[in-house]
Amino acid sequence: MTATNRPRSSNLVGADIATRMAAFDFSVIGQLLPNPDPLLKELGQDIRVYRNLARDPHVGACIRRRKSALKALQWGLNRSNAPARVEKSVRAMLDDLDMQRIIGQAATAVLYGYQPLELTWSGSAGGVWVTDIQAKPPEWFAFDPDACLRFRTRQDPFMGELLPDRKFILARQDADYRNPYGDADLALCYWPVLFKKGGLRFWVTFAEKFGGAFAVGKLPRGTSDAERSAMLAALEDLIQDAVATIPDDGSVELIELAGKSASGDLYERLAMYCRSEISIVLTGTNQTMEASSNRASAHAGMDVADSLRDADAEIVCAAVNQAIRWAVDQNYPGAAAPVFEMWDQRARDQLQAQRDKSNHEAGARFTNVYFQRAYGYQDGDLVQPNTPDQVAGNAAPAAFAEAAASANAADPTAADTAALTAAGAPALAGIVDRLQRLVADAPDMATLQDQLTAAYADLPTDDLVKVMGAAFALAQLKGMADAAEGV
Repeated sequence: MTATNRPRSSNLVGADIATRMAAFDFSVIGQLLPNPDPLLKELGQDIRVYRNLARDPHVGACIRRRKSALKALQWGLNRSNAPARVEKSVRAMLDDLDMQRIIGQAATAVLYGYQPLELTWSGSAGGVWVTDIQAKPPEWFAFDPDACLRFRTRQDPFMGELLPDRKFILARQDADYRNPYGDADLALCYWPVLFKKGGLRFWVTFAEKFGGAFAVGKLPRGTSDAERSAMLAALEDLIQDAVATIPDDGSVELIELAGKSASGDLYERLAMYCRSEISIVLTGTNQTMEASSNRASAHAGMDVADSLRDADAEIVCAAVNQAIRWAVDQNYPGAAAPVFEMWDQRARDQLQAQRDKSNHEAGARFTNVYFQRAYGYQDGDLVQPNTPDQVAGNAAPAAFAEAAASANAADPTAADTAALTAAGAPALAGIVDRLQRLVADAPDMATLQDQLTAAYADLPTDDLVKVMGAAFALAQLKGMADAAEGV
């Protein structure tokens, strides 16, 4: 690097160097910043031209669909580091606001690039809080060279008036230093809408011209112009009313034009192509316009639409959080503010359910308290595990057979004996040890039955049946264990 190209040493702390006022750009000196939208520059208009686009049936339907997807999201406050009393006050403020309307109006920023929202403040014993948030027409506002929002008034229509602090919040899409106005999605719909309308107009004209038969009238040579005009009027009546009066020396022939349907399809394909482009811009997918769409492409299109919805939600959340931050600063100076969030509850529950299922299969077990906190169950919705199946569901996962045999090598029937003891209580209480000895000493099932009858002859019949059933089951399990060990 030569000495002439070596950068000058300077203090890193200070004002920006590359600014509009310092740049070699005379278009911003002494006036408001123009909207750099190339379409508006070409048309020489403001964003009112985009407002007219929203009146197109397909554009309006796509806008409604996009806003409906946004309004369907759940919203709430994340306390984060905010004190409990601050969260309570902010929650009360939001409860008094028409959040559905505010969300829809803030989302208009994606259509025009920017959307000013005016805050209405009201004071009471509890402090000064926002009582309304209302969207105002974007074309009333502009930006000065310092990127500050100004309101074009009758007193100052050219430079506008600076706005008071904490009075307006600005929802914007992809705004930057070069373009504080943001990017408008409707700018991408202008030409498709224009060509669609033109194609529809020519399509209707084509249908009127070639959709019906041509009526050809024939008159003798030398017929006067007045008679020709009368014949032409009669043919027009024939096309419209199917009834006409013609001279007796004239004739009428109806001619059907064939081979024109392919020409008419050109206008239909043009209109459908334009509608497809509009759908892609506003909803992220054209699956409803494409005949070749399938299930996989439809799901891919839904993922893109969800991404657009989430991006719109971020714009809305940023605007609402700005209002919350100002309200907290006004009433609780220096306190942390809770965060306004929007989310898809269905997708969140599905993701959590899949995670819980995976953890359960890995061996984790959850309590009712967890299910109440995670899935919103109320007291009484979940029961404690009382049945054997429920107990088994909350028990630890079973070990491998080899490990179980190794652990119980000394007495392979110990676990079964414990289970039978619990199942036969209280009828088997106090006689389990004696029962085990009888089973161990009996050479066969018949001898065991005789020994049981002699040993428990004083028991009632029902209790004796229970004892004999438990003993036979224990003997069978012992035999299976001996066979498995090769005894």
